Amino acid sequence: MIRFHYAWVVVGITLVTLMAAQAVRAAPGVIIVPLEREFGWDRAAISLSVGVSLLAFGLGGPLGGYFVDRFGPRRVLVAGLLLISAGLAALLYMTELWQLYLAWGLVIGIGTGAAGQVVSAAIAQRWFRTHRGLIVGLFGGSTSAGQLVFIPWMAATTEANGWRSAIVLLLGAALLVVVPLAVLMRDRPNDVGRRAVGEGETLTAAQKADDARRTPLREALRRREFWLLASSFFVCGYTSNGLIGTHLIPHAVEHGFTAVAAAGAFSLLGALNIVGTLASGWLTDRYDNRKLLAGYYGFRALSLLALPFVYDMQGLLLFAVVYGLDWIATVPPTVNLTASIFGRASVGTLYGWIWFSHMVGAAIAAYAGGFFRVLLGDYHLMFVSAAVMGFVAVALVSRISHSGRAMPPTAFEAAHA
Repeated sequence: MIRFHYAWVVVGITLVTLMAAQAVRAAPGVIIVPLEREFGWDRAAISLSVGVSLLAFGLGGPLGGYFVDRFGPRRVLVAGLLLISAGLAALLYMTELWQLYLAWGLVIGIGTGAAGQVVSAAIAQRWFRTHRGLIVGLFGGSTSAGQLVFIPWMAATTEANGWRSAIVLLLGAALLVVVPLAVLMRDRPNDVGRRAVGEGETLTAAQKADDARRTPLREALRRREFWLLASSFFVCGYTSNGLIGTHLIPHAVEHGFTAVAAAGAFSLLGALNIVGTLASGWLTDRYDNRKLLAGYYGFRALSLLALPFVYDMQGLLLFAVVYGLDWIATVPPTVNLTASIFGRASVGTLYGWIWFSHMVGAAIAAYAGGFFRVLLGDYHLMFVSAAVMGFVAVALVSRISHSGRAMPPTAFEAAHA
């Protein structure tokens, strides 16, 4: 009889937590225009708060990775959700722009970073020896699932009852997840008397070495592969969370779409991203990760280059499909390359800093999008710049020396397994 593995309870709890926490990241697309109308703040000022939040979100990655190694995923995820809840509650009572920077920019930024992709990548490495790419893809897809569930609902409730009702919706979801997370989450397989999924009765010499291999940050900073991964992930953040995640809905509204229609397209983008990220996780376990990343960045660049010319619903939906399939598809191969090159024991720390680079790119694009929208009257220059950077990322990942594919054990390892 096959015994149920507690890893799947951990996966389920992590998925729900990521859905609730990361849906918050997409909220600016819904509330930017209502904030402009109510408070009279211009889009550049609001976008700066989003940029600060994305930067704090990125900083929450390495902090989360450090605290996961020290205190375990359960405490870090609970702390992240509580910070998110505190920030959302503060937004309901804000009257000044600096309060938006504090609540959205810092508190929610750090909270979503702590309850984000870096912690989930560490969970996948701890609980799974096989299919790690697929699990990382599943966790990445949960971010899109959060958008799929919450963004249309937020758009509809904002139109009917104002932007605060959307914030209350997110606050309720975050608080609802805290209890099952605190009760059911476990930090490691040995906490429940089990081994990681796919792990045999005894570990081979190769597996023990794989688990123990670690590269200190100071050494990683001297290696070209770290900077290639960090630079390409900077482009990923610039072209995803920062630009599209923040400004797609306002851009679509200015192109003649209703807010609900734009949110629906964004929701479709999220749905396709679930498919694309899961497929990417499956492909990551089997094919050259560098070629996968080059393909993802190339298709993303082409879709962004076409976006300024989209004025009808059919074109917007086509963009959502093409772009959505590879939005977070970059995460599984990037995590896997980090683990393969630098050692699985280094993923929490090193991927945390690579993720920080991602969010620096996102923060710059979030603010620059609002700034150039005010300066030029549209987002077209930003979309072209994102397309160019996407092609630059193709060149960057092509120079990584490691494929990320699992190699068979050496003859020595096989003889001593």
